[in-house]
Amino acid sequence: MKKKLLLIFILAQVIYLAAYSQEKSKKQQKEEEQAQKKMQIENLVNSKNFVFKARYAFPMGARQIDLTSNPNYVKFNPDLMDGYMPYFGTATAGIGLSGDATIKFKDKPDKFNIEEKKKNFQVDAEVKGVNDVYRISLTVTFSGSSSMTVTSNHRGTISYQGEIYPGESIKY
Repeated sequence: MKKKLLLIFILAQVIYLAAYSQEKSKKQQKEEEQAQKKMQIENLVNSKNFVFKARYAFPMGARQIDLTSNPNYVKFNPDLMDGYMPYFGTATAGIGLSGDATIKFKDKPDKFNIEEKKKNFQVDAEVKGVNDVYRISLTVTFSGSSSMTVTSNHRGTISYQGEIYPGESIKY
């Protein structure tokens, strides 16, 4: 009887150890998820066809503004950039805003550059709007969160925080 109990105990231990050794630790799972997310973001940025959608705006000298209910986007593509972002700030020259407080453009960018750094991607673009030239600097972390700064000739600088998505996944 003691031999049977000892055999059952040993068998149970072997099964438990075999099952435990096959499971991945939480740390390993998290590292794999991060590596997979980085690869997805890298593929998306390297496709040069993605959309930035902002959750928050950060005007110079003002508090953050929630944009989750405001339509906004900047479609990045080296052949055609399309953007519609709400603007909160001051105009530095009389450009005839006539109440339109948006940054709008749809044109081929004069400059479009993507650079991979240690912890993020840096996307720099320059595109002409109707009355202004916009210099756009987008920083994309490997986790997908992004921050974009827009400077122009006739308006104060404004920053946005959000995420990037595949170009065809956002409805404008």
